[in-house]
Amino acid sequence: MKERLDADDPCPVRDGFSWPAEWAPHARTWMCWPCRVEAWGGPDPLLRAKQAYARVARAISTFEPVTMAVRPHDAAEAKLACAGKVDLFEVPLDDSWARDMGPTFLRGPAGSRAAVQWRFNAWGNKYHPYAQDAQLATRIGRASDARVYDAPLFCEGGAIHTDGEGTLITTEQCLLNVNRNPDLTQQDVEERLALFTGARRVLWLGEGFSDDETDGHVDNIACFAGPGRVIVGRPSSRSHPDFEPVNEAVRRLSAAHDAQGRAIEVVDLPQPRNMRTDARGRLLQASYVNFYLPTEGIVMPAFDDPNDEQAREILASCFPGRDILQIDALDIVEGGGGIHCITQQEPAAP
Repeated sequence: MKERLDADDPCPVRDGFSWPAEWAPHARTWMCWPCRVEAWGGPDPLLRAKQAYARVARAISTFEPVTMAVRPHDAAEAKLACAGKVDLFEVPLDDSWARDMGPTFLRGPAGSRAAVQWRFNAWGNKYHPYAQDAQLATRIGRASDARVYDAPLFCEGGAIHTDGEGTLITTEQCLLNVNRNPDLTQQDVEERLALFTGARRVLWLGEGFSDDETDGHVDNIACFAGPGRVIVGRPSSRSHPDFEPVNEAVRRLSAAHDAQGRAIEVVDLPQPRNMRTDARGRLLQASYVNFYLPTEGIVMPAFDDPNDEQAREILASCFPGRDILQIDALDIVEGGGGIHCITQQEPAAP
């Protein structure tokens, strides 16, 4: 049954909070230590994933503090793998995708911060159990001394992206999916996004994307490079199943205006040339769009692919002055996500 949103219900926007852009300064980055064997298909791939997570954590720590959420019995392993370069937050976990399970952090009056606890059902009930992950955003928010708001919307952090000025991008394939919000209309979803992120305009990028694991998370497809500028990952081959869905997303963006009335400039980011499959025989969702912006830096994926260097050059041109660290991410992507998916920024006080 659809819940009503009453005028006196607590929500971030009414209290003066909004979601800053990822390129705004951070207090720290949150990550979660890998723990679900099923996601990677076995203990050996899980071990390789842990090593890859540790490489990402160490890379980010050169720019800003990193806090790793970790199950208590995995704490010693995580500390050793990360070479002592991260703080540990011992907490129950079911899985390890901090972007999706963690809070969406907001900034408010006088430097205050809030944390949005989205409803979480493990990407449409794809994994069980997930009860601990469904509480993780609240636990992280409280640990960060942020005010926690419970949002009446099933949403993962990777499903939405903001320019920090009131414009948000997402896909119908995810947030309008019957496995998440079957009783909500597009307008209902937009109203909830507005009240809990400060979005004044939501740009919908369609459906039909081949990513069945997340049902088309936008952070594997497109992201803001600045106000009025969106990076879109273009498949390198017409035979790629995302070729037409991405073209449709580009058409929509090219015809759109942001919350400030600016036309959207689309920046093409060629995707990897090599099309690989994961251990389950599905197309490996390798995307250069799935990068992260720590303070003054870029931590982006490499896939042992001919387009790795071109992707690096394009991102460097989009974010001039930032140092770039390119990390082999294939062992992360095997689990169903990328570098952006395993990180979550906590904004610094203004």
